[in-house]
Amino acid sequence: MKILVVDDREDNLFSIETILEKDGYTIVKALSGRAALKILLNQHDFTLILMDVQMPDMNGFETASLIYQRDKLKHIPIIFITAHNYEEEKMFEGYKMGGVDFIYKPINPELMRFKVSVFAEIFQKNAQLLQQEKKLIAANANLAREIEERKLSEEKVKQLNLQLLKNNEQLKNTVEELDRFAYVASHDLQEPLRKIMLFSNKVTVQYKDKVDKEIEAQLQKIAKASSRMQQLVNDLLKFSRHTQDIEGFEETSLDLLLQEVLSDIEHEIIHKQAKLEVKELPTVWGIPSQIRQLFQNIISNSLKFSKPDCAPEITIYSEKIPASKLIRDVTAPLNIYYHRIYFKDNGIGFDPKYAKEIFVVFKRLHSYHEFEGTGIGLSICKKIVDRHNGFIEADSKPGEGTTFIITLPEFMLQKEVEFKPIGVIENNM
Repeated sequence: MKILVVDDREDNLFSIETILEKDGYTIVKALSGRAALKILLNQHDFTLILMDVQMPDMNGFETASLIYQRDKLKHIPIIFITAHNYEEEKMFEGYKMGGVDFIYKPINPELMRFKVSVFAEIFQKNAQLLQQEKKLIAANANLAREIEERKLSEEKVKQLNLQLLKNNEQLKNTVEELDRFAYVASHDLQEPLRKIMLFSNKVTVQYKDKVDKEIEAQLQKIAKASSRMQQLVNDLLKFSRHTQDIEGFEETSLDLLLQEVLSDIEHEIIHKQAKLEVKELPTVWGIPSQIRQLFQNIISNSLKFSKPDCAPEITIYSEKIPASKLIRDVTAPLNIYYHRIYFKDNGIGFDPKYAKEIFVVFKRLHSYHEFEGTGIGLSICKKIVDRHNGFIEADSKPGEGTTFIITLPEFMLQKEVEFKPIGVIENNM
């Protein structure tokens, strides 16, 4: 695997090369941002870029911005190396430029090797999955083209359909493998993370009032960063487990589940001075533990993204809808009913163009400096609702609050049907 190291000092380049060469990486060195850009004109197969921030003529942030203007280079992660302890605003600029992490000088060799190995492994796994996905897409495209061009006999069409089913099964297995990888990777990260938190805490306690304020502040930043990473790891584990959850469906009272959720987050509700208006909710066929987490994630989201100068107000209500008013697919069982559960708040809201993107894993509309979180909560909600053959939507405008609409079937469907929702049905309370 190749790593591009960019620094305007020969001794720094030599030092980094010495640290990483024992791990078998191929190191390519550049003494300036312009030199790095010249190298990247012909070489696109780098696993990682280590970029010094402070360089004459063109600094690291400017170089990163130019690198990511080329589509062929956007997949390469960049770790910035700096001797300065930047303010959060400056660090946020680095992340906006496309950087994935910072390493501070003087460089800790073991920390650098650990960070490089983590991103190298992620790069390698992603490359393998993308390659497999390309093969599957190409195979499906070839089969579809063969059906269209040759207009095969009925028997041949059946054979090709069987092959398509096989390819789809392979694609499904690929997705399951990715989920298992996320679970295993998250689980394996727990141990080194615990050690980082344990030893940083020991150092903080042992040298309390014995070191200067700057070192104390750095130790506190290590603790906060470790805490954020632990939250991310735990959320990844939750996200992976929902794919493999074998807990059965049963008749589930949404009223009782909601009361349990409100009891669990009572402290947060009181702290925020939130006002909740709850109307009677129906009973559906579902997995209680998953629906409980679904409700908790949605309500916690409303509390988190409340306006700073206004107490949160959340209204929860439902309506019963026949499938004929909800879906376009005429082959779907239109004699069943659905329950729509509305969670309406008066929070900060968001641009409607992000209404679908917010359910994508790791998608965040705000930096973690503004609002804590990992960007996994709403993707878990989407996964739970999909498991129940339902839909989840969000209706919002900046400054005007958000309404989350969860649509669940009244009874468990005999088979999964790919529905095509007509859209949000207007409801006047």
